[in-house]
Amino acid sequence: MKPVIFGLSGPALTPDERAFFRAAKPAGYILFGRNVQTRAQVRALTDSLRELEGRDDVAILVDQEGARVARLGPPEWPAFPAGPDFDRLYELAPMSGIEAARANGHALGLMLAEVGITVDCHPILDVARDDTTDAISIRAFGREPMRVAAMGRATLEGLAAGGVVGVVKHIPGHGRAVVDSHHHLPTVTASAEELEDDLAPFRTLAHAPMGMTSHIVFEAWDRERPATLSPVVIEQVIRGAIGFDGLLMTDDIDMKALSGSAGDKAAGAIAAGCDVVLDCWARMPEMEEIVARLDDIAGVSRARLDRAMATLTPPAGDMAELLDKRDRLLALV
Repeated sequence: MKPVIFGLSGPALTPDERAFFRAAKPAGYILFGRNVQTRAQVRALTDSLRELEGRDDVAILVDQEGARVARLGPPEWPAFPAGPDFDRLYELAPMSGIEAARANGHALGLMLAEVGITVDCHPILDVARDDTTDAISIRAFGREPMRVAAMGRATLEGLAAGGVVGVVKHIPGHGRAVVDSHHHLPTVTASAEELEDDLAPFRTLAHAPMGMTSHIVFEAWDRERPATLSPVVIEQVIRGAIGFDGLLMTDDIDMKALSGSAGDKAAGAIAAGCDVVLDCWARMPEMEEIVARLDDIAGVSRARLDRAMATLTPPAGDMAELLDKRDRLLALV
């Protein structure tokens, strides 16, 4: 198995992808809008990945948060709200905000499990600020670490009840970035003491099965390298100060915050201490380059992956009832 999660080019595996993935044995796959059309089609696609791997516990990921960050959407699937909606309810009634987030996560899990998706890249635990880039602020659960952690925990619990593994992101925190890492490399100048607020939600949820790094330079820890490529940040901050011991994946290495070839970025992330690399765009030359540059997955990383996927439980619950509960609570605002 190679320590990489690959994207797919379309709504079904191509013959070239099937042959490549069979030989490469990636750690998992991630779906985007180009891969989803109908419930039956997505289920057939995920079933084909399980058949290819010869096992049921394949890590099949999607970014399904709500609002703008949703790969499965209307009219085939219901629209879901984003973090700020729950933040506004929490401001009025904290327990109601937490319960709404839990019901929302549970419904998300049921929706994804129905079509064979096993991992949701959610919840986002970034603590928002006045100048946080819109790429994060429109998704965040709020500006107060305890609040973010509480609704993040509820979302993780909801996803698990729905039969899906959650991924906390973007470790060690994206809230101080004032530019979008999809297009630029953010640099954060806050002190280590100030960054304690950003670490707090991740520390609270350090038991999460999976986490995703941020492509951000934190000058307090490493002035030269973004977190994804920094052994200092990964070993001393994420594994050390935060205490996270779940599967650590990169954010998409194609984002413009990182420079270099696909192979360079993938090898750099693994060398820095990430367990797996996320490469989303299904460009065959880049995927071949990544596989050529990476050794087989390390034993400790494979154990983290297996441990995370072992948390999968059969989905249970009524989606209509969960959505009704969530909507009744959100209507209180």
